Amino acid sequence: MLHATEVLGAETFDSAGNFVGRVKEMFIVPAEQSARISRLLISRGQYRPLVARYDQIASVAPGRVKLTTDESALELYQPTEAWLAVQKDLLDQQIIDTNGRKVVRVNDVDLADHRVNGNTELRVTQVDVGVPGAVRRLLQGLVPPMGIRRIQSKLPPRTISWEFVNLIEPDPLRRVKLRLSSEKLAHLHPADIADIMEEVSPDERRSIVDSLDEEVAAEAIAELDERLQTQVVEQLDPEKAADIIEEMNPDEAADLIQKLEPETSNEVLKEMEHHEAQEVKQLMRFDENTAGGMMTTEIVVVGEDATRGEVIDYIRFHEISLDQLDNIILINRDAALAGTVPVTRLILASAEQRMAELTSEPLLSVGTDDSDKDVFELFDKYNLRSLTVIDTEKCPVGAITVDDVVNRMHAKL
Repeated sequence: MLHATEVLGAETFDSAGNFVGRVKEMFIVPAEQSARISRLLISRGQYRPLVARYDQIASVAPGRVKLTTDESALELYQPTEAWLAVQKDLLDQQIIDTNGRKVVRVNDVDLADHRVNGNTELRVTQVDVGVPGAVRRLLQGLVPPMGIRRIQSKLPPRTISWEFVNLIEPDPLRRVKLRLSSEKLAHLHPADIADIMEEVSPDERRSIVDSLDEEVAAEAIAELDERLQTQVVEQLDPEKAADIIEEMNPDEAADLIQKLEPETSNEVLKEMEHHEAQEVKQLMRFDENTAGGMMTTEIVVVGEDATRGEVIDYIRFHEISLDQLDNIILINRDAALAGTVPVTRLILASAEQRMAELTSEPLLSVGTDDSDKDVFELFDKYNLRSLTVIDTEKCPVGAITVDDVVNRMHAKL
């Protein structure tokens, strides 16, 4: 195996052993072959650079290249955007490592040499994003190639296979990105996807969102800081933004839409399904520093006389999201809050037990206009996972989860 840093700067000799110049750059021509080094750019001082094709290379060793022809057979260099330059376009670029769940920098490129019809073809096998590649770059020109190899052989490798690297030719920034498959990204935790999105450019963030389904995209965007949330959503067309926001919890959706430019928020609300849009508009009426501004309206409400078996059937029939199942909220015949039942108690109860028998004590709630400070104090005092929000008629209208409290307190720091 060879490394790009061992070929760049290598002395180049023709078939007669005459010095031609040094390798200044290596080019991949994606239209011909996506992994082959198709051209070597040979610099020769004040003279115009020459180009050696892949079928004019006899052998390649660290620091030395031998050609199959003499200098007269080489072409003069003509710049073209169709060629991807290894040093200029690939080295030091940031790409997404889906296995490591982070954005990494390309330190070097690993090459395999193949004998084809009497010449040597170099093909990219992987990109080095670890310490060995960084060491080679650091010591290049200071330590002989064999000395560098001895040093880097003791270091743990970290590479990404070239098959996962996507060459995006029309990109005006000439960036090389990791191929963004929705399957790979969808298996990452939304918080990891958000971390990746925070480290890449706006266009790359858009590419990530486009590669995900609406549900995963919604979870990832919800993990971004407020500034990036609005940037990402405002880049999307209103229909796409609406599809994603519909997958968010109503409280998260309301918070996000309120932070958009008025024109954008109106367009997104128009594109949303009527029911989801009404839920969001209802939440947007509350001040963000109140219980109403923190709550989600996605709650499970049942009568206090219902049996455990009936409630289980209700949850199964309506395919209730797991996010809504911290507590089951009970109401009496007047639709007022009568109690809450933790899901753990529900699981352990017998099928015929009444929900009223399983309620937690004490019965706690907050009004929609109560301050977030009141909410924080109740969560802290009673070590709550969820807190019911009621209206002026004592009817449950939403719930605040511990995640909402942590996020709100983090935003205040």
